Amino acid sequence: MKAILFSYSYRNLWTRRLTTALTACGMALVVFVFAAVLMLAAGLKKTLVETGSYDNVVVIRKGSQTEVQSGIDRDQARIIETQPEVAISRNGQPFLAKEMVVLIELPKRGTKKLSNVVIRGIGRFSFDLRPQARLVEGRMPRQGSAEVSAGLSVAKRFSGAGIGERLRFGMREWTVVGIFDAGATAYNSEIWGDADQLMQAFRRPVYSSVLFRLRDSSDFQSFKERIESDPRLTVEAKRETRYYLDQSEVMAKFLHILGLTLTIIFSIGAMIGAMITMYSAVANRTNEIGTLRALGFSRASILFAFLLEAMFLGLVGGLAGLFFASFMQLITISTVNWQTFSELAFSFTLTGSIVYQSILFSIVMGFVGGVLPAIRASRMNIVEALRAS
Repeated sequence: MKAILFSYSYRNLWTRRLTTALTACGMALVVFVFAAVLMLAAGLKKTLVETGSYDNVVVIRKGSQTEVQSGIDRDQARIIETQPEVAISRNGQPFLAKEMVVLIELPKRGTKKLSNVVIRGIGRFSFDLRPQARLVEGRMPRQGSAEVSAGLSVAKRFSGAGIGERLRFGMREWTVVGIFDAGATAYNSEIWGDADQLMQAFRRPVYSSVLFRLRDSSDFQSFKERIESDPRLTVEAKRETRYYLDQSEVMAKFLHILGLTLTIIFSIGAMIGAMITMYSAVANRTNEIGTLRALGFSRASILFAFLLEAMFLGLVGGLAGLFFASFMQLITISTVNWQTFSELAFSFTLTGSIVYQSILFSIVMGFVGGVLPAIRASRMNIVEALRAS
């Protein structure tokens, strides 16, 4: 009997395919919005989390949320440099970079609209500590020179940031001698130059952060406890992955709230549409329902058949919405990182979790939209249903 009910539900949806398609399209739109917002949040988190390395440690001033707000003087930097947990490079020097981070405004290509960009003063090992960053054009800026390298996103989006072009900031002109690609990370939205030269240009006597590779990944906790309790230091240490994850939380939470609000509003309309479709199906199939009951199908079977139709509508809509949402991965957008107030470029990211949540959500929409019409169909009196014209 279940096979008959499955066949019956499928044939009725196919017979009323225009109505079925319109209802499924409404649900697809809702799932598209739902999935797109989740993909946006996932893309932001992925960009920031992948920026860091688990074996790297970022040291910033205690109480600072970002490197932009932080300040570490040279004496403190030297103390951190001598800690036993710091890995040693091949040439016998600490595998460590003392860096400075500031924000500047640059005009975008085409629109000339100003937007914040991160300027990072780097040390000798800054590139080596970030293996995800690779030079794709030109060369590295030389130490002691007014040269910079631009992240790929910055080079594409901002005037003066292309190879061979010049940028003016910090009361000086800087020549872009290289373009680096850091993949799907926040570094792609930065400009790097010699730390000492940038500190002089911006008249900053202190570093923003100290970045280093751990000699042994398990040494992190002991290092953290020791330097944070050292009276000579007013700093805190975080794994680089944790540091960038913290930066993503505020924006990701906002996107989730925004997505939830939009989804609730749109889903109400979609569920009402599904409900109207199913009520119409019940009204048009009164004789069929009576015939099924006369043939021995129980009320529960009728209820199940109509719920199955509604959930199948939701599933079709969900799959269609996901299909179109998947193309959003081809789009790169930029937004303001609320922690640093700099522009951050990232892409939509579709994950297995988002696929699962979207399909489940679409089926639930179909269920909610179909439950009342299904109950009405199951409660029909056999005689009255057969008499209906």
